[in-house]
Amino acid sequence: MLLRGANVRALVRAGSAAPAVAALREQGAAVIEVDFNKVADLTKACVGASCVVSAVSGLREVIVEMQTRLLEAAVAAGVPRFIPSDYCIDYTKLAPGSNRNLDLRREFAERLDKAHIRATSILNGMFTDLLTGQAPVILFKFKRVVYWGNADQALDFTTTQDTAAFTAAAALDDTTPRFLRVAGEVATIRGLQAVASAVTGEQFRLFRVGGLGAFGTMIKVTKALMPTSDDVFPPWQGMQYLHNMFSGLPKLEPLDNARYPDIRWAPVREVLADRELTPA
Repeated sequence: MLLRGANVRALVRAGSAAPAVAALREQGAAVIEVDFNKVADLTKACVGASCVVSAVSGLREVIVEMQTRLLEAAVAAGVPRFIPSDYCIDYTKLAPGSNRNLDLRREFAERLDKAHIRATSILNGMFTDLLTGQAPVILFKFKRVVYWGNADQALDFTTTQDTAAFTAAAALDDTTPRFLRVAGEVATIRGLQAVASAVTGEQFRLFRVGGLGAFGTMIKVTKALMPTSDDVFPPWQGMQYLHNMFSGLPKLEPLDNARYPDIRWAPVREVLADRELTPA
């Protein structure tokens, strides 16, 4: 939003010394330290704003409860618009219980839709950046592309940077609808295989682990065997996300990429090529 000439206030926890906070100050954002447990503090920080953009990450205390306090503050301060911290596949098309983290977003959305404020959720599919190592789909060491189900299922990918750029444009657009859906690229598993092979110059092969039913069973077993923790992204959570994507149910459509024509969308090939150019 700073690049679009907007005045930006960044709300951070009191005493936060994260590098990202210093970077925000250097870029010209007004950094305001608040107590996220106090609606009064949040309300004071929101006064005069035209849109509140949430970018929090966490479990229920953060995604539902803390965002609710931020929502209450935005309403109390008279802010006309609110963008929640969704940035994910289309959870509106999924059955409750299929993805813990998306269930939390659905729960907050129910509160958001009852509030006296206009809301817009940004849905963007999997972050393309995860394909460079964190998501167990493209295994560069073994030259394999791993999947469950159908290798020709269309999948949505968008880089974090492109998602941020689109969100910034949406925050400054007071005509946005309840949901906006974007994808930097729509690719299949076969497409990822072709791109990985072209970028590395080595032949990648497909490795189908099994069907979606078997994958669902594996998720349940993994979750049952793992100790309870406050980890936002335990292994079974990532597995739930992939299962959702491979099912095709949360496919984003229609896409709103053309809403802000100045945004250039980074393709999967470019992201993987950057990985190859980055020194180990």
